[in-house]
Amino acid sequence: MTSITPRILRIGILGAAKIARSFCDGVRPSRKVTVTAVASRDAEKGRAFAKDTGIPQVHATYEALLADPAIDAIYNPLPNNLHAQWSIRAAEAGKHVLCEKPLATSAADARAMFDAARRSGVYLAEAYPYRAQPQTLKMRELLAAKAIGHPQVVQAAFGFPLTDMANIRMDPALAGGVLMDAGCYPVSLVRMIAGERPRRVHAMAKWATSGVDLSLLASLEFPSGLLAQISCSFATLRHRHAFIAGDAGSIDTTYFNDTSAAFPPLLQVRRGSGWDAKQKTIETAATNGFLAEAESFHDLVARGWDAWTGVSPEESIDIALTLEAIYASARSGSAVDVAA
Repeated sequence: MTSITPRILRIGILGAAKIARSFCDGVRPSRKVTVTAVASRDAEKGRAFAKDTGIPQVHATYEALLADPAIDAIYNPLPNNLHAQWSIRAAEAGKHVLCEKPLATSAADARAMFDAARRSGVYLAEAYPYRAQPQTLKMRELLAAKAIGHPQVVQAAFGFPLTDMANIRMDPALAGGVLMDAGCYPVSLVRMIAGERPRRVHAMAKWATSGVDLSLLASLEFPSGLLAQISCSFATLRHRHAFIAGDAGSIDTTYFNDTSAAFPPLLQVRRGSGWDAKQKTIETAATNGFLAEAESFHDLVARGWDAWTGVSPEESIDIALTLEAIYASARSGSAVDVAA
């Protein structure tokens, strides 16, 4: 893999998506990364985005951004259906890539993306800011230490209200739908906890007239015997919560991208197996997830995969395979084996 010395990592952004503004705001105070350019096919939109976010360089095409020698890495927040195409092109241009979730709309595309990165000697990573949060790192530490024994049952949910049918999340041509937009978060969390790909899923969904999924529930069975349930919805109040029940305790937690006084990074940990199990609240540092993730991406580029707090390539492939199986199950109404 191509690596750099631990200087500032210069990032260019493909497109002027709303989430890219949050990314720019988050990384602004960083001493490890800086956003130096943005590309937009809408010149006026690109200039406005650059002015609002303080980005010094605007490119009129994505191709021009990828050809810019002053850019080390690309942040790809394009619509889901464009993740594979432009991440591959960025890798082939010699740029490291931090691609928004979901990495791809299929496992085949995800594998092609990692193959392109390996051929070009660059790093490709899927963006889940919550994975860089101290709250999540503490959760992983507790699980590794068997603080709750062996996890047996996991429930993970993410939902929020969305009624605007003109929103790109409602467009099947852009790989919209709640599973791709929100459901990939609980799927990724469960995959992290399990440490393996599920072998079987069973799902049900409510569908919009446009054809995308509005609410979806899925049960996941893992080779270890772990059972999990994930839910996601465009029709509920905002919620993002997980519960992990082990044979010697439990962890009750949120997994927000950003934590603050409004979204406190708390883990409720119970140790024991009876009603009298002792409970302890663990509070971790509140952090902007985009900042933490971007700086971890810098460390990945500088030092390799051991420095990265996010999902591994293997996890990303497993997430893509799981999303495919969940959709197949929701459409058929039957349980579906997860492909290898």
